[in-house]
Amino acid sequence: MKLLWKMAAVVVMLFVMIDFVMAQSQANLINQGCSQVNASFEFFSNLNTTLANLRRQLSVNKTHFATAELPRSSSPVYAIVQCRNYLSIVDCVSCFDIAAVDIRKYCRLVNGARVIYDGCFLRYETNRFYGTANALGNAGKCDNSTIRNGTASATSYNAVVDALLSDLVIATPKTKNLYAATVTEVAPGGNTSVYAMAQCAETVTEIECQNCMNVAYENIKSCPPRTGARAFDAGCFMRYTNTPFFASNQTINISRFLRSGGSSNKKAIIGGMVGGVGFLLLVLALLLRYRLSRKKKITTRGNVLGSTELQGPVTYNYKDLKSATKNFSQEYKLGEGGSGDVYKGIVKNGNMVAVKRLALSTSKAKADFESEVRLISNVHHRNLVRLLGCSRRGPDLLLVYEYMENGSLDSYLYGGKRGTLNWQQRFDIIFGTARGLAYLHEQFHVRIIHRDIKPGNILLDDELQPKIADFGLVRLLPEDQTHLNTKFAGTLGYTAPEYALQGQLSEKVDTYSFGVLLLEIVSGRRCSDTNIESDTDFLLEYAWKLHENDMHLKLVDETLDSDEYKPEEVKKVIEIALMCTQSPASLRPTMSEVVVLLISDRSLVVSLSRPTFVYSEDRIRDGSDNPPASMSNATATLSEFIGR
Repeated sequence: MKLLWKMAAVVVMLFVMIDFVMAQSQANLINQGCSQVNASFEFFSNLNTTLANLRRQLSVNKTHFATAELPRSSSPVYAIVQCRNYLSIVDCVSCFDIAAVDIRKYCRLVNGARVIYDGCFLRYETNRFYGTANALGNAGKCDNSTIRNGTASATSYNAVVDALLSDLVIATPKTKNLYAATVTEVAPGGNTSVYAMAQCAETVTEIECQNCMNVAYENIKSCPPRTGARAFDAGCFMRYTNTPFFASNQTINISRFLRSGGSSNKKAIIGGMVGGVGFLLLVLALLLRYRLSRKKKITTRGNVLGSTELQGPVTYNYKDLKSATKNFSQEYKLGEGGSGDVYKGIVKNGNMVAVKRLALSTSKAKADFESEVRLISNVHHRNLVRLLGCSRRGPDLLLVYEYMENGSLDSYLYGGKRGTLNWQQRFDIIFGTARGLAYLHEQFHVRIIHRDIKPGNILLDDELQPKIADFGLVRLLPEDQTHLNTKFAGTLGYTAPEYALQGQLSEKVDTYSFGVLLLEIVSGRRCSDTNIESDTDFLLEYAWKLHENDMHLKLVDETLDSDEYKPEEVKKVIEIALMCTQSPASLRPTMSEVVVLLISDRSLVVSLSRPTFVYSEDRIRDGSDNPPASMSNATATLSEFIGR
């Protein structure tokens, strides 16, 4: 009996030691990043107030997630903290306290920062960012140790990790708190298990969480047979390891969130082991693993650039950019537009960039340049081309963007690369473009209306994912008023009638252009090309007639293999396009509604109204067989737009 009591006392003591190690490991710093823009004294006064508010919410409300802000100040502050849900409130507050000290230590005197730990993350900025899940600066980190032969084969371990992470990608966005934790044995009766968790910030949407999970998975899927790995992003975190970092009773049943009920090799959560000696040995083994894992922490403490979404625009030397583009040579020219010509350039660090030479001449535009560039550089989304920096000291105002290897979408629809996009790639481009516009309209703290959505302004990265270019530049054009009524700045054929004819501007102008873009992606035709059969109907008008006769599939690009797409899916996309081009503008959906429509399994049940077709001064029609509408003033205005 005494022996049993001694064994029990040892077990209790070991559990206390394990809890201590677990609590300590949660403060392991994974990533930190700082803005490059200095802040005012008032900003830091507001920051102190905001951080105190966050701590109070965690401790008093006993929550794992909190936001706090002071938006009405001349130096606004927005802040967010999130702990992993398996932490106790005491450990959560402790993790926050460490983060609040570190974030001031690593990022002094600047207006934005983040620190990410195993147990929590803390972030603050001068702009509202709560809805952002994906951003530049996301990464994955693999542990140094690998699975050894004798504990579990690398092949089995790899398969279990991949299946578990894949399930977390699906399940996490569907959970109540956007959080999931689970554990699976590598082999029944074996001594190796995989512990994994994933979490999104509670302020992001299910769709944004899903996208963030996809990126996180891509960042660490190659880590096995490494014993563990972490993936981090602006609004999500994913981790797996072969050692427990949460208690077995803190898992959730993720199988009910999976479409097929989970992977076939997923087993029930590890049950309690019975037997005094065997149990004691298990606890000793766990403690040893934790001690070893502490020596193999993965941190990036010196990584000032780890959170690139917090950096301001980089100031480039004009002579360096001139040299990078070979004196803006025709050889390096990528394209041209109303706001300026674009050139390929290779900067000093060897990176390829795109340099836009702005066509600005007014003193007001040049005076507004710096503030507008700062605004645009704060826009970060996976479907928006990132502005890296600018040059304003030379004879020209230059913008430097990330370089898109695959160029613009127009070359894939009706240019030299026509016929190379399959249906899934086209749908991904449609969906990504919709997400980018929804961010500009509704998620960024300043509403940005693009005004010129067209294939030439949709660039494709090396995975053929879309990125919208030239957003925000129209604010620099001398004609722009940035009011609801403003002068025309767009491309005829893609432009909503209320904007082209009357100068009425709203985000629904972009919705209209997006609808026309959808029809081009489906058909592989320019919106201004006439229909071969009638030699009169332009694309939108032709699509409407096909819709009226329930002949939607006749619009599909003949280069597409009919086995690659489902007719009902194509029909739904065409109907969404027509929904986006309805008049008046109030009938059009918002872009966030378009995103939901695209991913919904339901077919559209809605009565569509005729679009108004605007192509030139003699092509203004309401969609009926009536002669062109009487718009003498509008016609006179339209004559200025031809050829833009």
